[in-house]
Amino acid sequence: MKRVILVFIAAILLASVSLADEFKPIKPSPADKCPVCGMFVAKYPDWLAQITFKDGSHVFFDGVKDLMKYYFHLAKYNPRKKMEDVAAIFVTEYYSLSMTDGFKAVYVVGSNVYGPMGRELIPFKEEAEAKEFMKDHAGESLVLFSGITPELIQRLD
Repeated sequence: MKRVILVFIAAILLASVSLADEFKPIKPSPADKCPVCGMFVAKYPDWLAQITFKDGSHVFFDGVKDLMKYYFHLAKYNPRKKMEDVAAIFVTEYYSLSMTDGFKAVYVVGSNVYGPMGRELIPFKEEAEAKEFMKDHAGESLVLFSGITPELIQRLD
């Protein structure tokens, strides 16, 4: 059963990655709030993350950690959406502060750099930059999007 679930999740991720190229990140308005914590996300542009759905709707977050909480618990936060409705995920790359594809990013776990909501997954477009950051900021590990689990997110709280 676990194998079937993993294959299903992998298929959803692959479909989502191919759709991500069709969508572009957008800027939040001053009124946009993180649906997980309720913070105004425009106040935290260095940490901004976004999910775009296939219907063109989107939601913003004040960090990758809250984005992942939402993603893993869509039924709680947005019962009308399912994982297969996700078209793109964008995260703010740590050094360049530009939005990058969240499915392709490399994330540092357990560093001494904190986001607006405390301990955070720190995203990078390039693995070499993530490794350098990890050395400089006491990072514990690197993880790809597919390696992020609800258990990992819970450990960051």
